[in-house]
Amino acid sequence: MTTWEEVVGLAALLPEVEESTSYRTPSLKVAGKNFARLRTEAEGGLMLLCEHAEKEALLASGDPAYFTTPHYDGYGAILVDLEKADKTQLRELIEEAWRLRAPAKLTKGLED
Repeated sequence: MTTWEEVVGLAALLPEVEESTSYRTPSLKVAGKNFARLRTEAEGGLMLLCEHAEKEALLASGDPAYFTTPHYDGYGAILVDLEKADKTQLRELIEEAWRLRAPAKLTKGLED
């Protein structure tokens, strides 16, 4: 199982990540923009921003670590069950979410 602290540790490897809150829950931001949030709603999960195509692929994979709710229909975000998530893939998804919000000057410094 991956904890919130481990999620923060993975995100901290990226430039200018800051811990914050969003909707009174722990979140991660870059340049003041939210890219991840630990949900306390009944379904729980970690919300990560992603491209719509990535969300569709994750949901279609049948991997039980990835899900959505009607609230996120039509929105570029995937919900991740941290108890079931593969840490390597989670690290990649965190970086992708960060890239969606980070200014170009920060993303240029990272290798693709």
